[in-house]
Amino acid sequence: MPGMGQRGFWDEQQRVEKLKTKKPVLERLSESIPWESFRPLLEKGYAQERKSNAGRRRIDPLILFKMLVLQQLFNLSDDETEFQVNDRRSFEEFVGLGVMNDIPDATTLAFFRERLRKAGVIEELFEKFESYLRSQGLEARGGQIIDATLVPVPRQRNSREDNKEIKENRMPEGWDENPDRLQQKDLDARWVKKNGINHYGYKNNICIDVEHGFIRRYAVTPANIHDSQMLPMLLDPENTDDYVWADSAYAGKCFEDLLSLGGFESCIHEKGSRNHPLSEAAKERNRIKSAIRACVEHVFGCITMSMGGKMTRKIGLEKNKAWWGLKNLTFNFLRYLLRADRATALA
Repeated sequence: MPGMGQRGFWDEQQRVEKLKTKKPVLERLSESIPWESFRPLLEKGYAQERKSNAGRRRIDPLILFKMLVLQQLFNLSDDETEFQVNDRRSFEEFVGLGVMNDIPDATTLAFFRERLRKAGVIEELFEKFESYLRSQGLEARGGQIIDATLVPVPRQRNSREDNKEIKENRMPEGWDENPDRLQQKDLDARWVKKNGINHYGYKNNICIDVEHGFIRRYAVTPANIHDSQMLPMLLDPENTDDYVWADSAYAGKCFEDLLSLGGFESCIHEKGSRNHPLSEAAKERNRIKSAIRACVEHVFGCITMSMGGKMTRKIGLEKNKAWWGLKNLTFNFLRYLLRADRATALA
């Protein structure tokens, strides 16, 4: 076909320049996030490395951290992350590797995430970026919104007897005799019914600030833990305003008393009951509160629609805490880009 000849060097140069003019998300992340500030924390991930200098040179932990961020941006498995960094120019450039560099494999990536988890570094990374946001004038303002979203994981194929033992926090008989099988069994995930539908997995409980929309606090729990039980852990005392928005799952005198004791002002939705339905005035108050509370749904919508969905393939509560700690941090990275875009548009 005419015009379909082999591309030359200058064609490739034009392609690169065209890509740069479009400022893709990964390039903007590279330019906007203070990556080097995370390095001291990431070094903790190598705290248990062998002392000998023999063998392959150690991989820069910042490269592995950026691969973890890519993983969360697109909800990729470890194997798929390795493949995509090998396959895509933009991924390769984002993590800081050239065409002559070896790409860290899936096993290395998984080990690094585990080292960070065991060292408690993932929570520290989240707090590090929170400090950076405050230094940029993006401290928590306008009050806070608290909510939770279900995190599905692959369903386990267990017998009723096994599930009964798991529900009572006991390991089913004989499971410890087969370590390989036990590694594939999730003893922490739980079932919960919501709107008449059964769900299996965990919950990502979050607190965002109203003005900027960043996740300020989070807690990951089995799915059967009621949302309201996490309220004390999620309240952010650093928010400059005292208002707290939440849906009716957090309603109740004990929670109103808790907020009052902490100096917060409740904007929690009112909840009716079978014999005491909400009045029209209460319904109207809930509608007014919903206009602000709905902002938290934008966070869950971004994770679902723009970050590859919520489905998680990690087994056990601790590994899911690590996964969602990184997911929440990565969301804040994206949110920071959005705030930067708005600032530029207003300038």
